[in-house]
Amino acid sequence: MRAVLMETFGGPLEVTELSDPTCPSDGVVVRVAATGLCRSDWHAWQGHDAGVLLPHVPGHELAGTVVAIGPAVTSVEVGDRVTTPFVLACGACRTCRRGDQQVCERQEQPGFTRWGSFAELVALPRADVNLVRLPDAVPDDVAAGLGCRVATAYRAVAQVGAVRAGERLVVHGCGGVGLAAVMVGRALGAEVYAVDPAPASRELAARLGATTLDPADGPVVDALLDLTGGGADVSLDAFGSRAVATASLHCLRPRGRHVQVGLLGGADADAGASLSLVVARELQVLGSHGLSAAGYPELLDLVASGALRPDLLLRARVGLAEGAFRLAALGEPGAGAGGATVVLPHS
Repeated sequence: MRAVLMETFGGPLEVTELSDPTCPSDGVVVRVAATGLCRSDWHAWQGHDAGVLLPHVPGHELAGTVVAIGPAVTSVEVGDRVTTPFVLACGACRTCRRGDQQVCERQEQPGFTRWGSFAELVALPRADVNLVRLPDAVPDDVAAGLGCRVATAYRAVAQVGAVRAGERLVVHGCGGVGLAAVMVGRALGAEVYAVDPAPASRELAARLGATTLDPADGPVVDALLDLTGGGADVSLDAFGSRAVATASLHCLRPRGRHVQVGLLGGADADAGASLSLVVARELQVLGSHGLSAAGYPELLDLVASGALRPDLLLRARVGLAEGAFRLAALGEPGAGAGGATVVLPHS
């Protein structure tokens, strides 16, 4: 199969021929129709994730067709169109039994702990716990972005942040997850404010119904406190940095809710919260990490019905070689602006 291979952290990303994956006894092999490009893939390439071992194939947002099934699998058949959460839960640990598979204690992750979907084929274990059949109304390129950006945003806004109609939601960072968070917030009836330095991202956020702010125009926190009449009810760091997380906390009203959804890597990995502010305003500081397979039917119903339109977030569809180039560029300012890129490995 053809795949994007990482052989050194931060080094060249080459499309090369590799052996086809072996089907796990409890899993499947999927012919990848589409895979999303996400900043988390860039963190993996930079070596920010201890679970990534070299050589490595990145990619964790995928949709495709089952082409092989292990003997222990009962939930899907060859020919089924499927997707999966980026957390491959075990289904058996205490956390999974409690219903929190998105933070499984023994999780595996395509594109991180095992080879991922920047390839023509990908092997996925634990199929009966994690695979999700795709309805005909959800095409592959749209479904590829559900597994991380849209599913992550949906859980962060609707479930963890518990945003309600009429509340004020601030989204810091309008990449794939941030734009999806804007869309979910508006669908829930919230007033949404979106902060991003890239004009293309702000333009798309505005089309999705957000009031947008350019951090270059002046102090973001002051502007948000003014616009929201004293502070937001919920604020998301959808980018992942010490400065953005701090701004997110400071723009909240008393008893507001901060949701950290952007990954904090490198020098920002141990970014501390402003705990004195947390105490003084009785803020809630919440983490959100994807969406379990059990949460997908509700999300897929919203997409299939048109209540959520993740297709509006797609800006480009590219092949593997261009996808590798764009992955490497995600560390550059504005590289993810204006919507999501989907890689089509067989194009």
